[in-house]
Amino acid sequence: MSLFDQVTGLLGGESGGGLLGVAQGLLEQNGGVAGLVEKFQQGGLGDVVSSWVGTGANLAVSPEQIQAVLGNEQLAGLAQSVGIDTAQLSQQLAEQLPQLVDKLTPGGELPSGDLAEQGLKALSGLFGRG
Repeated sequence: MSLFDQVTGLLGGESGGGLLGVAQGLLEQNGGVAGLVEKFQQGGLGDVVSSWVGTGANLAVSPEQIQAVLGNEQLAGLAQSVGIDTAQLSQQLAEQLPQLVDKLTPGGELPSGDLAEQGLKALSGLFGRG
């Protein structure tokens, strides 16, 4: 299965079911994949987020941890953009974010360079939107 197939399946099909837009928003608002990883590290979840980037098993994250790290304001804006409430979005992110970060960091390496742009290009390119 290709990386495209894996991420497409993860995000719920070609359209991404709105989760693609949320993922792009998260990357854009937090400085790309590395910025998002740093935010989780600063939020006390360094071991958890390191497992997502690394090549081993991905540790779980709870919706409450997602909310604590990302904050109510950011979650509310993202939830509104896809028409769901913040509790639903926190739950979806808790289920999907570990695998998404894992897929966007192949070989356990964070992207280098302009982090926000690289993360967005990676997602957009996977869905033919680049």
